[in-house]
This record gives sequence, structure tokens and C-alpha cells, in this order.
Amino acid sequence: MNFKSIFSVALVFFAMATQVQAEEKVVATVNGVPVLESQIKPILNKRTSRQAAIDKVINDMLVNQAVKESGVKVNEAKIDQIIEGIAAQNGLTFGQLLDALDYQGINYHAYRQQIAQQVLMAEVRNHAISQSVDVTREQVEELAEKMQKEAKAKGKMENVKGTEYEVRHILLKLNPLLNDAQAKKQLTQIRADIVSGKMTFAEAALKYSKDYLSGANGGNLGYAFLEAYVGPFSQAIRSAKKGVISAPFKTEFGWHILEVTNTRQGDRTEEAYRQKAYEQIVNQQLQDSARDWVQALRKRADIKYLN
Repeated sequence: MNFKSIFSVALVFFAMATQVQAEEKVVATVNGVPVLESQIKPILNKRTSRQAAIDKVINDMLVNQAVKESGVKVNEAKIDQIIEGIAAQNGLTFGQLLDALDYQGINYHAYRQQIAQQVLMAEVRNHAISQSVDVTREQVEELAEKMQKEAKAKGKMENVKGTEYEVRHILLKLNPLLNDAQAKKQLTQIRADIVSGKMTFAEAALKYSKDYLSGANGGNLGYAFLEAYVGPFSQAIRSAKKGVISAPFKTEFGWHILEVTNTRQGDRTEEAYRQKAYEQIVNQQLQDSARDWVQALRKRADIKYLN
């Protein structure tokens, strides 16, 4: 091959490489993953615009990402139950279902894989829809106020009452010198000293409690609804008898003993309407997302279109 021929081949190769590079142009990114020109070209036709083709690739990528992120795995036993259910709904035994599939030229393994894929996508869909819910405090407050005004105007205002608990407690926080066993033992002794009359609850709270604000007030937390406290603390209040100091228990803040000193009926009307407003907003968002769960994925995704 002479120099001219070699040069001609090099030019052809350069032209092909340039074309490939042009096809591999990044047209968008999805959560940092590039969408390439070569991915959208096979989709482009007279019926599909360039933008629609890009969105189709983005949607497919989001679905694949959602499958990986969800961590959903198809349980083989569940697939067996579904297939048995399909057979039962059609008045067939499992063997008869296999015969019916064979008669229709349907491979059982492929049929099973299809059902597994449907189950997988249904689980991923539900996960994506639940993740799409995004409710702000401002939205809830605005709708709750609107609902109350409408209820008042119609004479249908609901006044909701609930039990408020007056509680006092003593808190010991864990540290390198105080582990769980030691904190529980110390609180058990403090409780015994209060019960025996060696000191009052208020004196013990002031001396020992690491909740310094309430400790300075005799351990008193004032009146509040159970929802104001973390789970274990609420449960301890619920199970406590009025005037009886609880056994030591642990929360995310440390170890406590508490005493319910009084209860009263409090007005929960505004809170009840906030709860109604929250549920209404969540249900509406779930319905919107369920109509097009891919849109729910897009809502959470970081999508950038590049010129």
C-alpha cells in the first residue's frame, strides 16, 4: 500500500471516529448518569420527536435505577402462590394449567418469568409512589385553616377533646463513666429513696436529673398530649398509674423514671384538623403518583437536559 492509500484509509478511519464521537454526545443526565445521543437515535421516527425520545430513555433509566434502589427481590414461593391462585380462579389444577399453557404454545418458564417481572414492577411502583410523598408544614397549616373556616361557616365545626398528662421525670444520660446497667441501678436507688421518704421527687430531680430545665422545676414537664413525646416515653406514661413512680426505662435520650401527677381534658381541635389536612394532602399525592408512577420517579430525580 502506498503513502496515498494509507492516508486515504486514515481519513476514512478519522471520519468514522468523528461520527461515533458525535453519536456519543451527552444530551442529558439522570441523577448524574449520562444519556447519550446513540441511545435516543433508535427511538427517533416520524411519530416520535427528539424530546419524546430523550424522555423515553430517561424514563427507562429511572425505572432501572428504581429497581436497583428498591432492593426488591421476588420470592419464588410467592410466585408459586400466584400461579396456584390463577389456576384456582380458572377452576383448574396446577397440572391442568400446565396443559392449558402448553396447548397455547406458552413456555411455562417464560410464563413464570413474566409473572415474576410483573410482581417486581408492582413492588417497585409502590416503593416509588410512597417515596414521592412530600408534605410541608406550610401546606398542612394552610389546608387545616381552610377546613376549619369552611366547617365553621357550615356550622359543622368539630370540637375534639383529648387527655393531657402532667408528668415529672428524672433523666440520666449515658457517658463513658455511666453505662446502661449503672444508670438503671442508680435510678432504681433514687426511686427507692423517694418512695421511702428520704428525699422528695423535686429534690431528686434537682440533684440528679440531666434534664436541667425540668430538673430546676422539680422534674415537671407540664401538661402535654402523648404525641409530644418519643415512643418509649409515651408508652411509659400510658402504662403508669397516677401518683406512682415508674420503673427505670430507656429512651434515645437516656434512662428515666417518671410520675404522672395529674390529667385533664385538653382541646385537640386544631391538631385534629391538621391531621385531617395532612391525610388529605398525602392521599391526593398518592393518587396523583399512582396515575403515573414514572412521573413520581421524575419528581424525585435530578434530570438535566443539555443543549
